[in-house]
Amino acid sequence: MRGSLIAVVATVVLAVTTAVAAPDYAAMRVERIEPSKPAPAFELPDLAGKTHRLAELRGKVVMLVFWATW
Repeated sequence: MRGSLIAVVATVVLAVTTAVAAPDYAAMRVERIEPSKPAPAFELPDLAGKTHRLAELRGKVVMLVFWATW
């Protein structure tokens, strides 16, 4: 019973904190940017050797980070 009460209280606190801490995008003057053209098709292997294709992620938000050392 006590564990359930703690879980409920934690959920309420998290919900209130999230609602209060939500950024005000209008005040920051954030504008939606539409891509000028689709990204070209490509595929890359992950560290395990599995190939991932950009086309498999259509409709999802994708962030690519290319990192290298010389």
